[in-house]
Amino acid sequence: MNLKSYLDLSRLLEDDTSSREENRAFGLAHVLIKNKPIEQLLAWQKEHSHFLKKPTEGDTFNRYLYGITLSLVIVAVIVGLLSGIGLLAYSGHEPVNVIYFIAMVIFVPLLTMSLTLISMFRANSAQSMLVHISPAFWMEKLLSFLPGKMQTHMKDLKINPLLLNWIIIKRSQVIALFFSLGLCVSLLMMVVTKDIAFAWSTTLHVTPESFHSFLNTLAFPWRDVFPSAVPSIELIEQSQYFRLGDKLSEEMINHAKILGEWWKFLAMATLFYAIFLRFIMYLFASLGFHRAIKKSFLTLTGTSKLLREMNEPIITTRAQKDEVPFVPNKDNYIQILNHLDASYDVVQGWAISKENLVVLSDSLSVIAPQFFEVGGANSLDEDNEILSQTHGEVLFFVKGWEPPTMDFVDYLEALSDKVDKVIVVPVGTVADAYEIDASFVDVWDRKLTHINKANVWLKR
Repeated sequence: MNLKSYLDLSRLLEDDTSSREENRAFGLAHVLIKNKPIEQLLAWQKEHSHFLKKPTEGDTFNRYLYGITLSLVIVAVIVGLLSGIGLLAYSGHEPVNVIYFIAMVIFVPLLTMSLTLISMFRANSAQSMLVHISPAFWMEKLLSFLPGKMQTHMKDLKINPLLLNWIIIKRSQVIALFFSLGLCVSLLMMVVTKDIAFAWSTTLHVTPESFHSFLNTLAFPWRDVFPSAVPSIELIEQSQYFRLGDKLSEEMINHAKILGEWWKFLAMATLFYAIFLRFIMYLFASLGFHRAIKKSFLTLTGTSKLLREMNEPIITTRAQKDEVPFVPNKDNYIQILNHLDASYDVVQGWAISKENLVVLSDSLSVIAPQFFEVGGANSLDEDNEILSQTHGEVLFFVKGWEPPTMDFVDYLEALSDKVDKVIVVPVGTVADAYEIDASFVDVWDRKLTHINKANVWLKR
């Protein structure tokens, strides 16, 4: 279940010409997923996918979305790299203030992830502002730069607003994750290639003790596993920077070698807050996107009708009033059945497809292990092969409005010689709910009277 299958199913439902009988036959052929509507819709979409023009709308949209997302990801990585290099730029005359980098890799991600959580709860709203405060929202704006033919394809797509919101949310997390990876790579590159002196400085009145306590709290996810990645109180005291006359204090210069130890804390902060937590948000977004697709599947126009036709019998065998048994007179065929049994060894149909036989049996609450189409387009050898596999009691459906032919008579005689019992059931069209006029049944009545086989019965 993905965006492609959703779009392909939407197109199939718009152009669907399948009959109720065909859909019911499909449902009966997939009884193991009867109570699983999503699986039923996916199976139906897969079976009818050959009706879609290639490339499908799902393929086209996925290709556009992938291209736009890839472009934004590349931009995000580059911006992340440049941002990290700018924040860590070290001239050699004054130290790099870690406050800026901490804000970028801890507080900015926490703020954006908080907004993302709120947007997830408000994703059901088609006009959720928080959903659109994201880089991925501008994917929609980039569509205006696509060629005219591509824009036409995009405008023809009908996507649930809920699903669109989740597409934006999920793609935003991907873009933000790659931006953070760019920051992390820039930090490692700068640490490896330069001897950076880190310090911290703020106009606010913050003592080294309170700053140490604050950083110790931020480092709670890794302080027990990597204690060296938590700045000590001594490092914090020695790296506090006061900008006075553009000169560094002698004490800071004397401890310049240990100022670089800040990179461990910055690296762990980037890995945990900017990358790990963002990846968790991506997983939540993926889960929400999956649920949105599932919900959108069931709200597509035509799905309710399709599922109903798959799962509900075409007609019911429950009579609103007591039926009056047919009593034959001397001119009627003697071997008449008013009611069918619940099961038979074989169900056959004269020029009636196997799928239709399954639907017919279901509508009459009849079960059987085997269904065969005979006559019609079948060759004589094919009918003989089916005849050799037939045994026991046979329920034999015929098109009641078509008079019996000599081919039918020959096959019926051969069948009656092979099996224990044959019940001939004339039926009408699916449009008439398989009901047949009595005058048509009389034609079959007279023909069976002429054949006069002891084990051949007629259902009236």
